[in-house]
Amino acid sequence: STPEKPVLLNNIPDAEAFISGAEVAVIGFFQEPQSPEAEQFRLAAGQIPEVPFGLSSSAAVLSHYGASENTVALFRRVDNDRRDLDMNSREVDAQKLTRFVRINELRLVTEYNPVTSIGVMQSSLQFNLLLITDKMSPKHPERMRKFRAAAELYKGKILFILLDSNLKSNERVLSYFQLKKSQLPALAIFHTPDDEHEVLAVDDISIERVQDFCNRFLQ
Repeated sequence: STPEKPVLLNNIPDAEAFISGAEVAVIGFFQEPQSPEAEQFRLAAGQIPEVPFGLSSSAAVLSHYGASENTVALFRRVDNDRRDLDMNSREVDAQKLTRFVRINELRLVTEYNPVTSIGVMQSSLQFNLLLITDKMSPKHPERMRKFRAAAELYKGKILFILLDSNLKSNERVLSYFQLKKSQLPALAIFHTPDDEHEVLAVDDISIERVQDFCNRFLQ
């Protein structure tokens, strides 16, 4: 059976364990757990099965997280950031809440697309590493496994991004880095404050190669 969503968080240790146990976690702080706002929250939770949703109406938990009632907070481990959404506005419904989560749910490796691009731009991390590759390639699963393993080493320092070269909306990014499809797969590292970047065409991804590329650029 699937665990009930959202999970009820009755105390601070429960809430802390809930947040630290996931790459992305969402908590609804509702003084009245049967309110219309909480009902919209439950609807959204059902629409995003892969993201854990918790609900707390404990005054101690609300106070610990500095949350006012009817607030939804998204916690993400990749850059140790938190995003809040005020549910007191009558306009906020399950659909808007779902979009809020989709925009802000940055993971160890985030796939870049028109929805996630907003969250990527707003990330508190100043370094982005892109793996620009063809997702349809038979080598893709193995490349991703190594890229994700490397991402674990730079958690909180570099945002790792997957960019599918097949997506028409990503062609602008290829031209920005002056890459042709024949030069892919490639790694591109980018420092957002000054647009400084470096590109490396790679036949094969290895954790060591990614580390070497990142460390050289960081130095």
